[in-house]
Amino acid sequence: MILEKIQKENDIKNIDREELPQLAEEIRQFLIEKISESGGHLGSNLGVIELTMALHLVCNLPEDKIIWDVGHQSYTHKLLTGRRDGFDTLRKFGGMSGFPKRSESSCDAFNTGHSTTSISAGLGYAMARDLKGEDHAVISVIGDGSMTGGMAWEAMNNAARLDTNFIIVLNDNNMSISENVGGLSSYLNAARTGDGYQNLKAGVEKSLLRIPVYGDNIVRGIRKTKNGLKQFFVPGMLFEEIGLTYLGPVDGHDIQALCRSLAEARKVKGAVVLHVITQKGNGYAPAIRHPARFHGAVPFDIETGLPKKRQQKASYTDIFSTVMRKMGDREKDVVAITAAMPDGTGLKRFRNMFPDRFFDVGIAEQHAVTFAAGMAAAGLKPVVAVYSSFLQRAYDQLIHDVCLQNLHVVFAVDRAGLVGSDGETHQGIFDLSYLSSIPNMCVMAPKNKWELSDMLKFAIAYDGPIALRYPRGEAYDGLERFRAPVVYGRSEVIYDETEIALIAVGSMVKTAVEVRRKLREMGYSCTLINARFVKPLDEELLRKTASEHRLVVTMEENVRSGGFGEAVLAYLNDVSAQTRVINIALPDEYVEHGSVDRLHEEVCIDSLSIVKKIVAEYIGK
Repeated sequence: MILEKIQKENDIKNIDREELPQLAEEIRQFLIEKISESGGHLGSNLGVIELTMALHLVCNLPEDKIIWDVGHQSYTHKLLTGRRDGFDTLRKFGGMSGFPKRSESSCDAFNTGHSTTSISAGLGYAMARDLKGEDHAVISVIGDGSMTGGMAWEAMNNAARLDTNFIIVLNDNNMSISENVGGLSSYLNAARTGDGYQNLKAGVEKSLLRIPVYGDNIVRGIRKTKNGLKQFFVPGMLFEEIGLTYLGPVDGHDIQALCRSLAEARKVKGAVVLHVITQKGNGYAPAIRHPARFHGAVPFDIETGLPKKRQQKASYTDIFSTVMRKMGDREKDVVAITAAMPDGTGLKRFRNMFPDRFFDVGIAEQHAVTFAAGMAAAGLKPVVAVYSSFLQRAYDQLIHDVCLQNLHVVFAVDRAGLVGSDGETHQGIFDLSYLSSIPNMCVMAPKNKWELSDMLKFAIAYDGPIALRYPRGEAYDGLERFRAPVVYGRSEVIYDETEIALIAVGSMVKTAVEVRRKLREMGYSCTLINARFVKPLDEELLRKTASEHRLVVTMEENVRSGGFGEAVLAYLNDVSAQTRVINIALPDEYVEHGSVDRLHEEVCIDSLSIVKKIVAEYIGK
């Protein structure tokens, strides 16, 4: 087995060139087998196997720097740097991350997880290299989906000023998670089929060089001029127009062609874009047919590509999807916006039913929020469906473009709280803090699937900025009989007793039910309140609760700093309440990857840990 010869970085250089296709196939089969057991990002990784091999063949790691945009496509990179054994613990608690991690290997130059960052980081590396008088390659790998993000273009604009080598590998597979949209996608589609340009260029140069005496000078002159061959024969040669050298397109599954092109790119004095054409899911038919499903795959049967374990209950995303379709029927002014994730956010059904009212803006969360603000200002009712960890990329737009104008934009904040195996970059643990900090913003969180439905309807009928945050995974279907109407700023008292009051936010209501059960078994009377609104606080109920209970316990799946618990504590302090308050929240740190249940235990927000804390800090004193 050729893969067994790879024990550390640069070992691939000792493999015979004739064996490289076999190594690529072994890597492909290894990844399919491992990810079928553990789950993970399969399609993106299968698409860059040959590209990654070529990068490792022309680079000398860790001296040379490879920065992966997003980083979910770095599995082959991990294999080629001697981390094969780590795949047995891939994305498990304490195991190998599914993304590049500087603490994991010196060959991981930059921690990534969100898109459009690699060119900026790579340019920073290149500038630092030059200032320090070093001489090594810096290569940023970015997908065409990420190129819809404005930050990538900001970085390229800056990179055009560079007069030393910096390579941008554009991994073009016509996909982000779902199929790419927009003008850039159309532009790259044209470039993919632009073989005629390369042939024409070669033919013109060959003909000109035949001209006696002057041929050489003519070719050199054309190459130097701003309106060179590419601009003349390929209208809108975008990269060269902004000052970057463009090479390609190159077959991203031809190792030798990739090596030649990378070697050529390394000779360029300045920033160079190497356009590489790949196929997402290459070599595995189910991943090619279903790219969205195999972007972040759950454990699956290799032969059929179907999940090994079917989800038994509807997820919160499923509930959101159903209600959005119904609201689309009822409210003709409702429009839906996503940043390249119609499937992941549950908007696929809305798109199919109301294509004229569905907008996929690409991986461009900042634009999505201000785009929605414009729609709201014009009288529509935009619903922006976005993951919690991605919405934080548009914080300024939330403040300046939505809330400052008090515009009615609904934010459906999916994957809030701990999301599990994707780790630090994807945990949605800051949204209650950053959303609650903004004037005019209303923030809600449902306790179960029925309340999500009611809250979404409330949010669409509301007049102003409003965020509805809900977790990943199966929707809680407990407490069905508790379904009081949603009233602005009012919490819901589920069980009204004495002594201890549990006030839980969203997903933590389910945990609070179990905490209450355990405390009652210990002989304590326990009130349970579903907060419903994180902002505004239900101040009347808080004053009443504080006066009638010896202990108030707030529970949230968000960092403590700036969260719900701190807001409650500050309010009760302002009104001179004498009751004791315990905040159950996440610590002021990033939470690594692992199963959600294991992470709950690790950060002490599971029911057993909470009961122990209550006993130790209050009852035991």
